[in-house]
Amino acid sequence: MKRRRGELKERNQHLLKVLVEEYIREGHPVSSKHLAEVSGLQVSPATIRNIMAELEAQGYIRAPHTSAGRVPTLKGYQLFAHRLVTVRPLQASLVAHLREELGAEQDPEEILDRATRLLSEVTRLTGLVTLPRREHLCLRHIDLLPLSDNRVLAILVLNEHEVQNRIFHTRRAYGADELQRAANFINAHFAGERLENLRARMGEALARQRAELGALIDDLTSASDRLFTPVEGEGLRVSGEANLLEFRDLTEDIARLKRLFASLSEQHEMLEVLERCLEAEGVQVFVGSESGHEALSDFSLVTARYGVDDGVVGVLGVIGPTRIPYDEVIPVVDITARLVGTALDFGKPTP
Repeated sequence: MKRRRGELKERNQHLLKVLVEEYIREGHPVSSKHLAEVSGLQVSPATIRNIMAELEAQGYIRAPHTSAGRVPTLKGYQLFAHRLVTVRPLQASLVAHLREELGAEQDPEEILDRATRLLSEVTRLTGLVTLPRREHLCLRHIDLLPLSDNRVLAILVLNEHEVQNRIFHTRRAYGADELQRAANFINAHFAGERLENLRARMGEALARQRAELGALIDDLTSASDRLFTPVEGEGLRVSGEANLLEFRDLTEDIARLKRLFASLSEQHEMLEVLERCLEAEGVQVFVGSESGHEALSDFSLVTARYGVDDGVVGVLGVIGPTRIPYDEVIPVVDITARLVGTALDFGKPTP
């Protein structure tokens, strides 16, 4: 079978896999001599060095500083996590522990809180769980208020009396009168509408008001997903942020951790990332920039969705540095998601 253009030779893939595994386990640059000893390839040390040179030229590994060894790049981690990792079966004792801790005789919120703590404790990473998303959130009223730096505050009244605030950026500053006209239009035409329906209809309806609302139409249309995506006020439970302080490669640049912690605290952007996971089956792995979220550009996110009554209602997972043991973390996230779904959905067989 011919390799597709840009695809690594099987031997090169194997060597990259071993290099990433060794670096994850030891945390030190991996030398060609060490790779020759542990790779199982029946080739000369010179061949090992040539393969490493090819991998480096293709951007999968790099030499840190003046070290003779090599470490994976973000591109190398991505290939490893998506195609090369060999997932380990979980120990029976760990599965039994998770089953016991996530038993059905608990309040639903306690199940989710416990799942977050368990993910953090078992993986030694930061665990997170979204609360079950609520369908049928309806818009009752919206106010739009100008802020500084081309920002607008949207105050949404949902269902009977729930209030949520959203901030979005615009291409220019708008006055209070312009924003009031836009809010009046939305209230007149969409009060009582479900948010998920409103997002689909907003662009077309606003386009017909261009003569009255002008350029604000484009900004409102661009912001409609952010404005009208159902988000719980306390929709994200997080546990174990301090675990990330144990990773030397993260604490060397504390600004990265501050950005991540701020994002976890603010919640909205992180919830947007997790919202995408609701549409994908199985365990999802985002390495660095794959999440599309700047605060996660130096981290890995491993998630799985959980469901109730045969429907998907939330997402759980862990965040850690790119140097996490994917082979161990992936099955933990997978089984935890299935056990949470079982605990919330009484009567279903346990996984």
